[in-house]
Amino acid sequence: MTESAEKGVALVTGASMGIGAVYAEKLAARGYDLLLVARDEPKLAALASRIVAATGRKVEVLKADLTDRSDRLAVEARLRSDTSITLLVNNAGLLVASPMADADPDAIETMIDLNVVALTRLTLAALPGFVARGAGGIIQIASVVPLIPERFPNLYSSTKAFVLHFGEALNVQLAGTGVRVQTLLPGATATAIWEKAGVPVESLPPEMVMQPEAMVDAAIAGFEAGETVTIPSLPDIGDWDAYNAARLALAPNLSRSQPAGRYLGETQQAA
Repeated sequence: MTESAEKGVALVTGASMGIGAVYAEKLAARGYDLLLVARDEPKLAALASRIVAATGRKVEVLKADLTDRSDRLAVEARLRSDTSITLLVNNAGLLVASPMADADPDAIETMIDLNVVALTRLTLAALPGFVARGAGGIIQIASVVPLIPERFPNLYSSTKAFVLHFGEALNVQLAGTGVRVQTLLPGATATAIWEKAGVPVESLPPEMVMQPEAMVDAAIAGFEAGETVTIPSLPDIGDWDAYNAARLALAPNLSRSQPAGRYLGETQQAA
């Protein structure tokens, strides 16, 4: 069996530039054939040519705007029908960084369509085939910002909180199926998403900003190690384990038949 047949095809969204393009290059170097999805067909074609020349892998380009329903449905249909697809990288995303009181509702809706709706629908399109075949992987690109909403208080953070929760819930439901889900929580990464949002990456402290090549290398290492959540910048994974342990320790007291004592008057407490 050839390496290509073993790896199958990785479908990467938002693949024309930034993190998506780096994922495409790194996955091809690891033996995946590629299906690259984005709006900018010329950039996709140029990337595909470079990857084919460098790796010899098969690379197909699929132009699609995932905020457009008809385009999204076409990608969903491909995920349902193409049994060669073994990995879905849900990378496409949009950052709207304006304060919520000043936000453009149409821009926010577009961000939710891409960061939440498209990611969810593509995942749901891929899952039945993956589960039926007992194999497959999904990489969901979230962010560290849901862990620190006080430092990034906008609706982008909320969309990425959805991605984190969705990934964690998927891993519970998919246990034992052979399908793997990794949720990636990168910190600030040097890509064009910042410029498009009107926040030049140069305005961020340089010690906070990781280059996309280093970030994706760490992310793939986490995926290959079987991590369900990968935080490329986090030096000690024990900190994440402690965070989860503290969260789970709340569970027995999150739903009880009576209110907590601090909400009861003196008479009720005495009774």
